[in-house]
Amino acid sequence: MTEQTTKKAIKKSPADKAKANADKQRRFRERQKDAGKKLVRGYVSPEAKACYDEIRDKTGWTDSEAMSNAMRLMYAAYKCGQIKLLNEWLRKNNR
Repeated sequence: MTEQTTKKAIKKSPADKAKANADKQRRFRERQKDAGKKLVRGYVSPEAKACYDEIRDKTGWTDSEAMSNAMRLMYAAYKCGQIKLLNEWLRKNNR
């Protein structure tokens, strides 16, 4: 083979594209994990993970229970007009 033929762009099949996409997603997940983030229902910051771990330790909730209850509590705070208060507390307490 000459250098000319090896440098030519080869068209990828749909299966090759799917594999390349899966590899890209796997590398992304690995980078997130290496950065200290944990997949809960998305990637969370180390600060959020510390809060999550503390809640799980104190309550004994599973991942699903913790996420479900967090969403319900956030919704309740929203409906009661307490989001600003909660955000201020998080900022003040470095959480």
